[in-house]
Amino acid sequence: MEDADPAPLELEEYSHFGMVGRYTAGASNLPFFPLRSYFETDLPKANPLIRPIRSPFGEETVYAVPPLKPDVTIVHAQRADADGNTQMWGLLGCQKEAAFAAERVIVVVEELVDEAVIRADPNRTVIPGLIVDAVVVEPFGAHPSYVQGAYDRDNHFYRDWEAISRDAATTAAWLDEWVYSVSGRAEYVEKLGAERVASLRPSGQAPSGSVDYGVYK
Repeated sequence: MEDADPAPLELEEYSHFGMVGRYTAGASNLPFFPLRSYFETDLPKANPLIRPIRSPFGEETVYAVPPLKPDVTIVHAQRADADGNTQMWGLLGCQKEAAFAAERVIVVVEELVDEAVIRADPNRTVIPGLIVDAVVVEPFGAHPSYVQGAYDRDNHFYRDWEAISRDAATTAAWLDEWVYSVSGRAEYVEKLGAERVASLRPSGQAPSGSVDYGVYK
């Protein structure tokens, strides 16, 4: 029996900030998110879901994007406790909004820490455990991207991928070697090699230790 042809992908094109607005609307349970950045672009022509709206407080017109409420959001962070209280720092993007917008949330972290570590530095807790459904401890899990204080961006990987992704057969061979043929993330990291992994580690002390706020009376 021949395999059926895969269904074509349906694409909705937004700008980066448009997607941030969609997650923000989803997290806030709003019907839309207004923004100015689609003026003088062709994106509203390419995507009919980007719609002009008139301000209820004046004559001004802006564009609106619909809310995005994922079935599942997966984010990567530096650490979490067993209850899912998740701490991250650095360039956060819209991970918090994407988490609050989702029906289910999975956090992937570099390390699982005790609740006392979380309580010692509460300002780092971006995603509270009350919205987290699962915690996965997977060191080096964000590679080839970076985790501030844990490892740097693997620019070598991105340069290689630029050439690999241009050819379908080369891409398929890469996926077979690096995705389908490895048993898990640990084997993937081992395959990268100790020298390459070490080259991405920070040379100084990562800003992730406990914080002494003094004694409250």
